[in-house]
Parts: sequence; C-alpha cells; structure tokens
Amino acid sequence: MSKKPIPVIDLFAGPGGLNEGFSRLGEDSGSPQFETVGSFEMESSAINTLRLRGLYRRLLRTSGVPDSYYEFIRGERLWESFLAEPGIAAEFEASSAHVHQVELGSDDDDSDALIEAALHSAEVTVDSPWVLIGGPPCQAYSLAGRSRRANDETFATDKKHFLYREYLRIITTFSPPIFVMENVKGLLSSSTDEHGGMFAKIKSDLENRDGKHQYTIHSVVSDKEPDQLLPRDFVIQSEHYGVPQKRHRVILVGIRNDYFNSAVALDSLQKSEPVTVGQALSDMPKLRSGISPIRDDGAEAWLGVRDAVSAEHGGSKQKGGRSLTRGGPSVPFANALEGGFGTWVRDPKLRHAIQHESRGHMLKDLKRYWFAAHEGTNGPSPKLSSFPPDLQPLHKNASAASRPFQDRFRVQVADQPSTTVVSHISKDGHYYIHPDPLQMRSLTVREAARLQTFPDNYFFWGNRTQQYHQVGNAVPPLLATQIAREVRKIFRTKLEVA
Repeated sequence: MSKKPIPVIDLFAGPGGLNEGFSRLGEDSGSPQFETVGSFEMESSAINTLRLRGLYRRLLRTSGVPDSYYEFIRGERLWESFLAEPGIAAEFEASSAHVHQVELGSDDDDSDALIEAALHSAEVTVDSPWVLIGGPPCQAYSLAGRSRRANDETFATDKKHFLYREYLRIITTFSPPIFVMENVKGLLSSSTDEHGGMFAKIKSDLENRDGKHQYTIHSVVSDKEPDQLLPRDFVIQSEHYGVPQKRHRVILVGIRNDYFNSAVALDSLQKSEPVTVGQALSDMPKLRSGISPIRDDGAEAWLGVRDAVSAEHGGSKQKGGRSLTRGGPSVPFANALEGGFGTWVRDPKLRHAIQHESRGHMLKDLKRYWFAAHEGTNGPSPKLSSFPPDLQPLHKNASAASRPFQDRFRVQVADQPSTTVVSHISKDGHYYIHPDPLQMRSLTVREAARLQTFPDNYFFWGNRTQQYHQVGNAVPPLLATQIAREVRKIFRTKLEVA
C-alpha cells in the first residue's frame, strides 16, 4: 500500500482541531497518514492560527521545526524576525496557500474552485482516497443558543440552521469517499416549523441525495448496523476516550457506497480510562489571578483578598502564594507530565507553558472563585444557592426559590473530567474556575487548550479573547485522531484489495 498521506479537505475549520487530529495520526513515528490540502474558515484570528500550524507541520515533515519557531511562540522573537529566518518565508507562503478565508454559503463563496484546485494539486481522481471533514457552526443547534433566542422570531429561519446544506452541496459536487461531520448534541432536539427535527432531516439529506453517489452513515461509538442506529447512537462522550472533558458531540461518518466494493464496517472507538482535570493540569505553573480594575491589581492586594475570604468562609488561613505571578507568554512547567496524555500534549523541545496568563476579575468574583474551589476540593462544584449571603450576586433572581443559573460559578473539580469547554469562556471565567483555591482564578488559555487536548506547541493567534474563542469552538484533536485511525482502516481495506 502506498505510504503517500491521504488528502483532507477541512470545512468550517475553526483553529484546526479536526485537522490536527487527522494530521497527527502516524506523524510522531514519521509516517503521517493524512495531509490537509485545504482548510476553509471565515474568522481572521483562526485563519492566522491555521496558517501558522500549517507552517509548523510543513517544517516538521521536511527540514524539522527550528528553534526559532519555539522562540516565537514563547514570545522571545517577533513574527517578522522569525519569518526572516532562511527558508521560513517560502515555507509559510507554501503552507498558507492551503488556508482560505471564506464564508461558506455566502454570496462571494468561491470554495468550489478552491477545493477543485486543492484536489487537483493533490492528484486526486474519482478513484483516489480522500476525506472531507468539518462541522457547520453550531449556535443554532446548541441548547444555550436556543435558550438565548427563545423569543426571537427570526431564529427558525436563521441561516445557521441550514449551513449543513453547504456541507451537503460540497459532498454532492465532489463525492468524497468518506466524510466526517461534527456538531453539538443539541442537534438531536433541534427543530424548525418547516422541517421538524433537524437531525433526521440532516441524516436523510446526507443519505438520500440527488447526486450520482450514495452514502451510508456510520457511528463511531456504536456496533449496531447502520440501519439500526438511533439518533443517540451518534453521540460521542469524549471523557470515555482520553479527553479530560465531558464534551458530548454528534459525529456522523459517511462512507460512499460505490467507492467500496462491499459493505464496510466502521469500528467503534476503544474506550480508555478517564483523564481528570487534576491530571491534565498537574504540571502547569501555579498563578495568581489579577484584580480588576487594573489600578487595584497587585500581589499583596490579591493575598489580602484570598486570606480574608479564607478566614471568613474556610476556617483556616491559607499558606503560600506570595511568590505567585500572573504568568505570561511563556512560563516554565512545574514538573513532568507522565502517561499517555503527557506524551500527547507535551513537546520535549518546549519546556515552557505558552499563553498561560491569568485574567483579572472583580474582587467579589475572586471571593466566589475561592469559595467554589474550596468547596470543590471535597465534593462537586457548589450550587449558587449554597454560597454564603455575602457572596450572592446582586440581581433580582439571586434569592428566588427557582433561581436560574445555579451553576453560574462552577469550579472544574480536580478528580473528574471538566465540563464542556465552549466559546463562552472568552466572555468570563465564572464557569471555568481553577480547582486550586490557592490560585483563586479562572482557567488560562493554555489550560483550556489542555482540556481540549491541543498540543502545548499549538499557538493560537489573536488577542486573549480570540484565543479563548478558538479553543472553545474546536474539536479535541486527541478525539479526532482516534476517528482518523478508524477512517484509515477503512481505506486500508480498499487499497490493499486494489
């Protein structure tokens, strides 16, 4: 069988979680199984992240990643200086050619021509193996999105409901042998007045198209025959597959019937021991939070807040923390990270945690963070109703018997996988409180990226809000590479027979 990597086209790419997972398969041993030849995304900071990651991967597979790359991601070298290194600019231009800033489904969408060119460049024919991956934006399907727009009369006609049609149209146009489509669990309960349940509509459209080629839709977590699968059989619970996060998503794998000479079965992913928040973050440097507004920030002020809330609500004075900083672009790791998860995320050439800097928070919120983390050391994250009166939010529903948002302040307890990391982490840290009361803060970009299983050498472009947003919108790469492995098995059967 040819050792040439199988081409991949990535739609709605975000910062490249699915892309990373497919590209990583076999790469660590020098035999990459997939190569992304086209990524399509509309958000500018994510585009820059994809371009930089494309450069990293190109260097990794050719001449090797130079020290200057690590100097750049650690904040020790300017981008212009890194780009001026011999050969880097040419490699960056070549890798950037595969990344396209396109709003799929818009009036100026030129994705067809770009996909055709990418496949032609990769020498793809109708008999060639290649994969289409991606997930249409999920805001219209998510439970949170539907809740926020419960009284919005335009919600049912929001075009985000139907961006899967762009995915469908591209499948119809280019007939990939296999496609992988990801979306939120809320898709299973989403509906519109015209079409009813969206999951059934999408699955039917993917299976029964007007084009020449037909597909069978498979699950990656169920051994049932495809025609026996129920909607819930397509939900993958990431915490069962080595991801330190309870991220539940719908994954559909479409296999083109005529491409494979006989019926094929997609093997289910193999479950593994859970990885907890404490394990995933055990080597991360300890930080203190910042105080907002910035004029009030300072180590002594922060210690005063922590000691005061501890004395009032914890019963004992906290020890340590006087030497903690707020971190920054590059902070030395505290220790090694053992086990398979450590092998996945850590890079032997990178001895620093990048993009590991705490946010600033209002004094009252810092006290709530301490209380939530303190309570979470011996049990689950406390509900809002169990917070002391002086730590209750000052809004009209705070004391109501049926108060909403009981998880408004949620600690990610150390002995469990985290709750789902979503893009709202870019707004505030209330739902992503670090489990260590000593640090009294929310998760950093790097810690959120860890819970999403991004490698430590993965640099997110943009300001901190944009970085958080990218991390929250991504597919965990560690999960993606397990899906890629099963997809590769299907192709191996086909290519060995041929």
